[in-house]
Amino acid sequence: MCGAFTLPPAGGLVKLILLFSRDGTVYDGRRVLIRGGAPLFRTGAIPREGGDGDMKHGTVWLALAATVAFGVLGCSKEKGMEMHVALDIAERLAVYAPFEIEVPHDLLDERDEETLRELYLAAKVMDEIFLRQVWDGNVALREKVLASGNRDLIAFFEINFGPWDRIGDNAPFIGQSEKPLGANFYPADMTKEEFEAWIEEHPEDRELFESEFTVIRRTDDGGLKAVPYSVEYAELLSLAAGHLERAADLGTNESLSNYLNLRAEAFRTDDYFESDMAWMDVEGNLLDVTIGPYEVYEDNLFNYKAAFEAFVCVRDPAESRKLDGLKGYLLELEGNLPIPDEHKNMDRGTDSPISVVDIVFTAGDTKAGAQTLAFNLPNDERVHEAKGSKKVMLRNMCRAKFEKILKPIAGEVLAPDMLPFVTFDAYFNHILLHEFSHGLGPGRITLPDGTETTSDKALKENHSVIEEAKADVVGQYNFYYLIGEGFYEDRLEMETAVTFLAGFFRSVRFGAESAHGRANMIAFNYLKEKGAYVRDGATGLWSVDLDRAKSAVGDLAAEILMLQAMGDYEGSSAFIERYGAMGEDVKESLGRLGEIPVDILPRFAIEKEFEE
Repeated sequence: MCGAFTLPPAGGLVKLILLFSRDGTVYDGRRVLIRGGAPLFRTGAIPREGGDGDMKHGTVWLALAATVAFGVLGCSKEKGMEMHVALDIAERLAVYAPFEIEVPHDLLDERDEETLRELYLAAKVMDEIFLRQVWDGNVALREKVLASGNRDLIAFFEINFGPWDRIGDNAPFIGQSEKPLGANFYPADMTKEEFEAWIEEHPEDRELFESEFTVIRRTDDGGLKAVPYSVEYAELLSLAAGHLERAADLGTNESLSNYLNLRAEAFRTDDYFESDMAWMDVEGNLLDVTIGPYEVYEDNLFNYKAAFEAFVCVRDPAESRKLDGLKGYLLELEGNLPIPDEHKNMDRGTDSPISVVDIVFTAGDTKAGAQTLAFNLPNDERVHEAKGSKKVMLRNMCRAKFEKILKPIAGEVLAPDMLPFVTFDAYFNHILLHEFSHGLGPGRITLPDGTETTSDKALKENHSVIEEAKADVVGQYNFYYLIGEGFYEDRLEMETAVTFLAGFFRSVRFGAESAHGRANMIAFNYLKEKGAYVRDGATGLWSVDLDRAKSAVGDLAAEILMLQAMGDYEGSSAFIERYGAMGEDVKESLGRLGEIPVDILPRFAIEKEFEE
């Protein structure tokens, strides 16, 4: 039936499904299959064999002794066929642990409340823009999903901002199409080779084509053109700008109002530099907002295009002041990096504020799939050189993931004598130093042929994986250094080593093919190769050799930083290929995690309180 959503009744048509991997392994249809560490294939998404021999997302069902029913959602206008919906949406939803996020009204006066409402409404617009950035069919598909009335399907679509399961390595749960590598930043039929050839033939287009703030579209004659975000999303950005300007007019904080006005202007001009600089200068504020196009993870074709997102928070000034001392170590940590001095960025700005906040609402890229714990922005190298970068710690998110996910995981995969070393203090400060380390190391570089560029442009689609691996490993390297300097207590040396290990088993469940997942596997595999991580053959539980861990972290930090310093695209590809895959030992450990949630699902009270 076209235009309607149907599912078989409970206990109905699905009797038995036997799934076969290409190596002949048989799985029953109720068991969670592990690929890349994430609960990926259940009844409703089966792999097919890809050209590289790996198991890819696909459409091949191998079923024996079974009568299989699919949900149906509308019709495909392009192919004239029904869209199939996975039958296990409720199970997929169950891997998220609900987490209620309240508005701290007791801290807010009347003007704060009015300002917060405008910030929330501006943030909601980021949801709409990001939905369009993910896939050009998302808006129409959302209408069909909403019309279905199926609450689980609606919720899962909203979590993923589209029909692909983000923490299930982007397996489709509606339809059978693979997620486009370039999202909706590029024409669906455009290849990397076509893009690169166009720039070779039209060098005058390079700057706009590689800009973070343009999309690439087809011309009438089949060529390519760059369209600024301010044009592509003009109506939505104008709406968001209006909310930001009204929030600024309420004047709860002068520096915040300045940022909001400049960011509203940037939405109209695509020039984000001045508003990024103003964001760095926001101080003395209770309400804290970060909004705009920032991260490039959604662009898996080149890692060029920035996705829209927003964080609306309430700042804790007292907790933020406790971390101010870390700012004084910025140049010292840069100078201590384990690479030759010519590759260190000693001219980097040192105004690197640290804020501890509690999330009130998030939107767009950051809300899709796995939830953000902290961030280090802006990404503009010009701002880094002038001021540095700001680190924002999302305290309520950190606490929720530690208690609901990391501690239970540690209890399943670590040796008993390791468990006392899994602490929130180590977890929180590693996240902080991860973000701090994003602001260290090579930025602007000179390639061997004399070309001046930035490391992210040189590494192309490898940049996100290498940068996340750098932040993880250099963060640990800096943790050990700061313990030696007396900034942190000695007890944290073993605590951070063990908590870091436990954290791998949390993060890789988001999907080993994601930037964060592959970065985690690089660090894990390298440290295991060096003897830092040891698995007991009898129990299958893991332990840490502290001395080897400290040594291996330094060696790995040097290798990753030099890939960035040299802009070594081929070398980074080989490095990711060598260390980025998941071994059977990790898969077996992940199989122990059973019903432990994969991530949290925020439920924002503000959505009920401030909706128009």
